[in-house]
Amino acid sequence: MKRITGIGQYIAVDSPLHRLDAAAKLGLVTAYTVALFLVTGFPGLVAMAAAVAIATRVANVPPRAVARGLRAVGLLMVFTLLANSLRWQPAEALLRLGPLAVDGEGLRAGVFFAIRIMLLVTGTSLLTLTTSPIQLAGGIERGLAPLKLLRVPIGDLAMTLTIALRFIPTTAEEAERIITAQQARGASFDTGGPIARARAYTPVLVPLFFQLFRRADALATAMEARCYRGSEGRTRLREERMGPSDWVTMLGIGAALIGVGWWL
Repeated sequence: MKRITGIGQYIAVDSPLHRLDAAAKLGLVTAYTVALFLVTGFPGLVAMAAAVAIATRVANVPPRAVARGLRAVGLLMVFTLLANSLRWQPAEALLRLGPLAVDGEGLRAGVFFAIRIMLLVTGTSLLTLTTSPIQLAGGIERGLAPLKLLRVPIGDLAMTLTIALRFIPTTAEEAERIITAQQARGASFDTGGPIARARAYTPVLVPLFFQLFRRADALATAMEARCYRGSEGRTRLREERMGPSDWVTMLGIGAALIGVGWWL
């Protein structure tokens, strides 16, 4: 649970990336994701890694905070590496485990896709690290504005996505407190096989869901007390709009990222 706590939490510092409009940052993250999936070789991954390093430096956030999400997806990265590396009785192999073996091509594919996941997590985490929840909700609402033509409740959808994103570390903290309390009462979560360990976490789920529903009910009551009735007719204390510099940054850097991804 400690691997999840603190992932993507907003860090309030002054930097050019913090001052960039939230909608522009959403556009840059979208362009970065597209470019990352256009990359077909390791030179492209190196270019994407350089882009993340430069963005981290510009954002003035600790590299440890950017890399914090990698611990949460470590198991997924290992699974991706193994799923792409293992072959069934290949002609040539670097390592054999019975009928399964690891060959050069499979190992290259596994490392490539594992690094892609790593760059995707670190690159997208900069969005929440440099954008407050209110700014993020406003950016999502403005980014999805064309869907209003289809009568989609954009404001409610943006608020729901923002709350769900912010509840991830809150849920992890709540689960960690429950586990610590049960360990203090004699419960054991690290003995036995995988099935026994999974069953040991079953008593954690009931109080965890109870706390989450109670927290959600308190949040709903607080929103109703502040007269929140959805996005219809809702005004903001600070109406944010994309300025010329935001447009130039989003279009220029976004086009450069997609171009590099398509080229490499």
